[in-house]
Amino acid sequence: MGCPEEQDTYKSKLFNFKGMFDLQGRHAKSLSVESARILDPTDEASSTSQGSDRRLKSQKLREEQAMKEVREKLLLEMEHMKERFAKLLLGEDMSGGGKGVSSALALSNAFTNLAASIFGEQRRLEPMPAERKARWRKEIDWLLSVTDYVVEMVPSQQKSKDGSSMEVMTTRQRKDLHMNIPALRKLDAMLIDCLDNFKEPQEFYYVSKGADEGDKNSKNDDKWWLPTVKVPPEGLSDSARKFLQYQKDCVNQVLKAAMAINAQVLSEMETPESYIESLPKNGRASLGDSIYRSITDEFFDPDQFLTGTDLSSEHKILDLKNKMEASIVIWKRKMIQKDSKSSWSSAVSLEKRELFEERAETILLLLKHRFPGIPQSALDISKIQFNGDVGQAVLESYSRILESLAFTVLSRIDDVLHTDQQTQSQSGRKSVSRNSPQVAKVGTPKGGTETPASMTLMDFMGWEVEQGDSDFMKDSEDFSKDLDAKNQKLPSIATKKMSYLENLGGVRSPTSRH
Repeated sequence: MGCPEEQDTYKSKLFNFKGMFDLQGRHAKSLSVESARILDPTDEASSTSQGSDRRLKSQKLREEQAMKEVREKLLLEMEHMKERFAKLLLGEDMSGGGKGVSSALALSNAFTNLAASIFGEQRRLEPMPAERKARWRKEIDWLLSVTDYVVEMVPSQQKSKDGSSMEVMTTRQRKDLHMNIPALRKLDAMLIDCLDNFKEPQEFYYVSKGADEGDKNSKNDDKWWLPTVKVPPEGLSDSARKFLQYQKDCVNQVLKAAMAINAQVLSEMETPESYIESLPKNGRASLGDSIYRSITDEFFDPDQFLTGTDLSSEHKILDLKNKMEASIVIWKRKMIQKDSKSSWSSAVSLEKRELFEERAETILLLLKHRFPGIPQSALDISKIQFNGDVGQAVLESYSRILESLAFTVLSRIDDVLHTDQQTQSQSGRKSVSRNSPQVAKVGTPKGGTETPASMTLMDFMGWEVEQGDSDFMKDSEDFSKDLDAKNQKLPSIATKKMSYLENLGGVRSPTSRH
């Protein structure tokens, strides 16, 4: 062996030589792995596809979960709808004991209760919450779907295979429903749109009743549940005032249209025998000597009659309305009655009786237009209670709740305009609104936009009248014109106005036949 120094040198060379081969081996192994990946890319592709599959499965699970939630929601709505229709079929008697009301009355109650639950808390001029609006549209569609099956038979031409034509009878929706349901739907949408127009920031605002105890002259003192309207110290701007007046004109036309349809339907309902049997034998006994002398006088002026009549309370207005309707029914019965020995016969001539009836109907028209928020009369309640026609029940109740909603919106607008007028009078600043009448008039606002009030009832509603429907539309339009013409002579009578949606005592339709 050599010396130790030579041995150390030899070992270091061997170590370096071995390390060199180890590095070459590692490099060759890495090159071989990379070459394998290049030559066989299935491993990397498989890992990418596995990640994509996981994402697709996750997305599919989310979609399935969403579909499951939608199905569960639909099933809940279906069960709710079944429960509602079962209640209608059983006449609101879910016990099945046979003590329920008629289907027509149950349907009328359903419309009334739905409107009370949706619009009963509409205390401000503001859009309806989206949830309540969706519920209203959904459930009103449920109730109106009943009318799709109230049909009539009409002749129709049908061609056979050999080319010959023959007349067959087919079914279609009854004419009164076909005319009025789309019209009422349009009135409904217009009222909702009117409320939606108040979504922008307005110049007026509301405060709770307790927060404004210092305002002793508030118009809403008799409506303790309503918030108090507040306007800026200098009053509303001209643009805000014009906007409110335009909305008031639109809602006023909706009110007239709903009143016309409701009056037409009620007039077509049969008067129940129980109501007729409860009437006195002549008009004098029904009206009283004082009112009877006024109506039967040779010179009759409805303006003077209403001016001299005490209409200071809701009860007195309703009492007068009941007397007028009862006398009209009595006089009509006597005109129809041919038997001179009948207890309904009278010495009054036919011509005079027709004149008295026309005068009483004139007073009724004025009362209905001046006080649209008063409760239903005894005749109306009796007709609704004993009505067996489902189609008429739908038309009457739907038009009645729209009429009440329109009156409620008008009252809210009047509250704002009244507060604005008071504020301006207190500040001593004159304005256009102080010199203009409070009652909505037909015309064009100063902003230059033509209001729907300048249209006829048919133009406003967009009705396309067929030849066979002209009589009905003429009656509805004449009713609206009579309201406008006769209301111009009627003096302003101060009384407490309230729609039945605001009055908890008048929420429901008549509840039972028994």
